Amino acid sequence: MKMNMPRIPRSVVPNLFTAMNMFAGFLSIINASQGKFKYAAWLIFIAAIFDALDGFMARLTKSSSELGVQLDSLSDVVSFGVAPAFLIYQTYFYQFNSWGVILSSLLMIAGGFRLARFNVQLVGFDKAYFKGLPIPSSAITIAGFILAYYKPDIGFSEPYNYFIIPMVLLLSFVMVSKIKYDTLPKLTRQGLREKPGLVIFIVISAIALIVTKGNALFYVFVFMVLFGIFRHIFNKINKNF
Repeated sequence: MKMNMPRIPRSVVPNLFTAMNMFAGFLSIINASQGKFKYAAWLIFIAAIFDALDGFMARLTKSSSELGVQLDSLSDVVSFGVAPAFLIYQTYFYQFNSWGVILSSLLMIAGGFRLARFNVQLVGFDKAYFKGLPIPSSAITIAGFILAYYKPDIGFSEPYNYFIIPMVLLLSFVMVSKIKYDTLPKLTRQGLREKPGLVIFIVISAIALIVTKGNALFYVFVFMVLFGIFRHIFNKINKNF
């Protein structure tokens, strides 16, 4: 007698990458609590890779769904909201007691609002741009800063420690702002032709990361954050003339 095996839905594949994203964020929190701050920062970056792969696999298997979007957002809150907020608290803000808790939590709170707004405004799964800085970009900026400037024996030396509070406030603000940030181009001829400037930036960034052995990660994302802000200001000024 032939038995019918249960059919595995295609959505399992992207959801598996989403689960790995969440797991990497959880590991980051554990490592940060144990004082392994560099490992915690790299795990945030690894979570971002899984986050990118789950979207790619969803498109590849044609299994995009509202359930997948919600699950992805829940994972992002852990990996790109809680993990970087806890990491920056452990490395710097702990010394400010209650104020340190409040300031570091802004990354998590603003990121949560950013994701909630994205979910309720979602129409279709292909967008030309994001409204507000995507939460993974904020998290990688924090992780990149720690990888570049945190020293195990002394923490953040001058003048780099002066940039931490403005950086956290700026990242929190741009996440909940209406500033537009480009989505990644589709891996098709048409998709690459639609965003040639972004493609060139990605290629140059990849080369810089390879040459500097990852040390340029922070500067790549700072450039991206600031470019979105300056473009927004430029477009506002042009509309007034």
